[in-house]
Amino acid sequence: MPEPIRILSTKKLLPNQRQFLLNAGFSVIEANFIQAVGKKFELGDEDGNLIFTSQNAVKSFLENEKAQNLKNKKIFCVGTKTKALLEQNGYKVLASKEYASELAEIIVNDFKDESFLFFSGSLRRDTLPEALQKANISLKEIEVYETILTPQKINGPVDGILFFSPSGVQSYLKENRIVNQNCFCIGTTTAEPLEQLTDKIIIAKQQTVENVIIQIINYYSKKL
Repeated sequence: MPEPIRILSTKKLLPNQRQFLLNAGFSVIEANFIQAVGKKFELGDEDGNLIFTSQNAVKSFLENEKAQNLKNKKIFCVGTKTKALLEQNGYKVLASKEYASELAEIIVNDFKDESFLFFSGSLRRDTLPEALQKANISLKEIEVYETILTPQKINGPVDGILFFSPSGVQSYLKENRIVNQNCFCIGTTTAEPLEQLTDKIIIAKQQTVENVIIQIINYYSKKL
């Protein structure tokens, strides 16, 4: 029998996500290449609309006892999972997009006279703040979590690698190289740092872990 295709996920998968890959005949290795740590932050009677670009920001925000006071705010967010987490906790999301650039476009075009409060992480991209600043939109930023790189050496050959963030790519490359592995990325932002290194990049059609897994199964089923 041929060796099973060996897949590395650069973050620990949920049991059902892992099982999808195992059921499809893959060998699965998992390791968390980044860690998000919530930070204490002050929250007053904040003016303006709220912006979230990650689930980690929402989780840290919800830890603040004053977060409940902001349920009447207009909320703008990036990602379907981020939106779902907000709505599960009783917040109303006015606009949600897959990418920060798309969300910035909506804000600049339709809400440029309003002010915004952006709950961010320590390694956040400049895309959204720069777009709002350029349009002279009032933006206050509160850093609510820290992204810590946790690089580790992966031993043995790997056929495919799952990446979920640019910082995950950065962490992986500190101890490992991209040689001829297929890189399955959750989105174009995650794929960007890999483009200088390889052309073997497959990008998910939706920014969810489940869709990354679907891309892996589809890709290798065509090869078999």
